[in-house]
Amino acid sequence: MSGETMADSSHLTDQLDAVLSDAMTSLKKRQQTDGHLIFDLEADATIPAEYIFLNHFLDECEPELEAELASYLRSIQQEGGGWPLYHGGAPDLSASVKAYFALKITGDDPDAPHMTKARDVIHGLGGAEKSNVFTRYALALFGEVPWRAVPVMPVELMLMPRWFPVSMARFSYWSRTVIAPLLILAALKPKAINPTGTRVQELFVRPPETIRHWQQNPTGSFAGFAFIQLDKILRIVEPVFPKRIRQKAIDRALSFFTERLNGEDGLGAIFPAMANAVMAMEALGVPKNDPALQTAKKSIKLLVTKGEGETFVQPCLSPIWDTSLTAHALLEAGESPMSDSVKSACDWLVSKQILDVRGDWADNAPELRPGGWAFQYNNAHYPDVDDTAVVGMLLHRTQNPAYEEAIARAEEWIIGMQSSNGGWGAFDIDNDDDYLNYIPFADHGALLDPPTEDVSARCISFLAQLGHGRDHPAIKRGVEYLKSQQQEDGSWYGRWGTNYVYGTWSVLSALNAVGEDMSAPYVQKAVAWLKSRQNPDGGWGESGDSYYSHMKSDPAPSTPSQTAWALMGLMAAGAVDDASVHKGVENLTAHKRTDDGRWEEPWYNAVGFPRVFYLRYHGYSHFFPTWALGRYRKLMQANEKKVPWGM
Repeated sequence: MSGETMADSSHLTDQLDAVLSDAMTSLKKRQQTDGHLIFDLEADATIPAEYIFLNHFLDECEPELEAELASYLRSIQQEGGGWPLYHGGAPDLSASVKAYFALKITGDDPDAPHMTKARDVIHGLGGAEKSNVFTRYALALFGEVPWRAVPVMPVELMLMPRWFPVSMARFSYWSRTVIAPLLILAALKPKAINPTGTRVQELFVRPPETIRHWQQNPTGSFAGFAFIQLDKILRIVEPVFPKRIRQKAIDRALSFFTERLNGEDGLGAIFPAMANAVMAMEALGVPKNDPALQTAKKSIKLLVTKGEGETFVQPCLSPIWDTSLTAHALLEAGESPMSDSVKSACDWLVSKQILDVRGDWADNAPELRPGGWAFQYNNAHYPDVDDTAVVGMLLHRTQNPAYEEAIARAEEWIIGMQSSNGGWGAFDIDNDDDYLNYIPFADHGALLDPPTEDVSARCISFLAQLGHGRDHPAIKRGVEYLKSQQQEDGSWYGRWGTNYVYGTWSVLSALNAVGEDMSAPYVQKAVAWLKSRQNPDGGWGESGDSYYSHMKSDPAPSTPSQTAWALMGLMAAGAVDDASVHKGVENLTAHKRTDDGRWEEPWYNAVGFPRVFYLRYHGYSHFFPTWALGRYRKLMQANEKKVPWGM
């Protein structure tokens, strides 16, 4: 480290030791008695707003809780009046429409200053009529727009065979679980009970009943134009579909999602699917005392979270992810693999491995045995490739013979889940029929689950950590895929973490794990890109804006999570002694931390759907900085400064 004195080095070492000791102690305090850990997972205004909508759709209001959710919505409203998709982002039309509607439902005066400002923002963005498809579905359910405001999605879609160009089998896991009950709602067109009789016609620039053309083709593509024409045709012919076929399709949709209701963890273990399932069952007349309906409602209530001074609703829960990453961080920071904290975390994780349910992924791999982990407590139909690789690497790191069978099953499943292009998607194989993202319903652009660089890197890292070399067929194809996806500037895209810093760290870790020459020009190009993105304060930052290509290089405040990722990427590439790494470590050791041991980080650090739905993992600002600092300390003390693990 050029320019560093012995005194500077000694001071930094003391700081590192103190910070890591405190961070590790705080992490272990969070551990549950059964060994797992869980942090809050926060989205934007839409999830708590939709919780309020659901209550008023059903006329099952919770005035006290709704008042708390309204307080949360007001607390995240921007000074200008709108609601963003992530901290510091631009006001988003759809999020603002939902937040305004929810606040009005709970009793906020539309003439109050914050509501007036919100209304002005919504009008300035084009009015509620310009909101996205999911928002227009909510408005249709409350009678605020006619049903022609949403794309035609016939429930007969449930009957389409796998080979048909538009079928449920071609959608991603999250799309299938959200769409199946939504198709029933679109067919039956129920209207919310709406006990307060709340209306929001004031949010429209034009009266909804006067609007003729609701469906747009924002891409300007021929595929988009063709699907718009198809939507027009379906709108004409759908009313004359045979009733017998329609009822069969409704029954198929009901059967599909009830088979996957997943107990108290809920359909798909994600809020939108759970809420749609409850509304669909109510619309079908399922008795309120029906055990399945009652359990489905309970699964939603379990997402209500008393957070840091505010009550909000989580989009889903993240215990597998949080537990495995925390244990990795503890090991990196010096915790023994056989310590109670690490062993109990691993034992809990092993108990959650899915070994006996052949989920939707099996449609493309009928001979493959289950062996993965979900993201949530339980979601057996939808194990997560990313979680499986991370858990597998953790179990392998402990070198505990008791985990050999779990690791072997995970290895078998990961290899079997590789897509034909050499990459890995998050939940499915070859879920990449890109033309489907041009149907009017898919204005969020995330109907599919194609292979991505970050998930693929994790799978390669796992297989390499198990001892497979670059000549292993899965690794060889995977590395070729990663090389093909490198950006012109040297970075890699991050699908599930924000964004290129996350993707670049993931890929550099994988390349190091497989024994790639880290001095190769393409690797050093990535290193140079990471260094070029370092802020003057020594940290790294990247906002959700970077998912827009023209904003990729825009500066953003340093965040602990992204600083940690950048440091781990540089260290994986062998730059442990580089001045940029030293500055990044200094940034983390000096960064303000909260009372519970986390580094302060209000910024959102992950995504559900890029450009549409962003996430803030509250745990990222705890275990990732701990991980990076622990790795730095370990490598500085080692004779060989090479990262020995896959991540």
